[in-house]
Amino acid sequence: MEELSTERHHLRRWRMSDAESLYAYAKDPRVGPNAGWAPHVSIDESRAVITMFQEANDGYAIVDRATDHVIGSFGMHARRPVEALADKKQVEFGFVLHPDYWGQGRMPEIVDAALAVAFVELEMEIVWCAHFDFNGQSQRVIEKMGFLHMLDRPFIMERIDGRTVTSRLYQWTRERYETERERNVLEDLTC
Repeated sequence: MEELSTERHHLRRWRMSDAESLYAYAKDPRVGPNAGWAPHVSIDESRAVITMFQEANDGYAIVDRATDHVIGSFGMHARRPVEALADKKQVEFGFVLHPDYWGQGRMPEIVDAALAVAFVELEMEIVWCAHFDFNGQSQRVIEKMGFLHMLDRPFIMERIDGRTVTSRLYQWTRERYETERERNVLEDLTC
């Protein structure tokens, strides 16, 4: 996926000119620690993160279409968190949003479009998503988006304070996605 558009957003690859916008939310202590990283301390750190995003080639800037400002990040990471399912074609979604945009239904809008890309265009078999046990806000968002809880496992917060927390993993399968999509089409036809 190179780009993705929804009603309110445009997802595109990161540009170095996005450093100020990234820093605006990445310095907020409500953001990074909930995602497993320390708040950014400078725009230079945000520039270094953009370089990392560009090298990994699996991250996207979330741009608010109304203002053309970067308001968050979205990743489609090639991860296989469950060894028994390693032979399946899969991806893990990761995302953060500027706190000014929380509670507006933005991530469900983005994830819904990204699920379509993952399952229809990229032919993934599984899409994963995770949150830490102390992050109830992310748990509510992930569950609202229809991900099903699969397992918990320990995670060491190496980029913050070294403590061990629980990472809660959720998934969507292509089979379930296709069944839900069929059901929605049938409901639309009968209304």
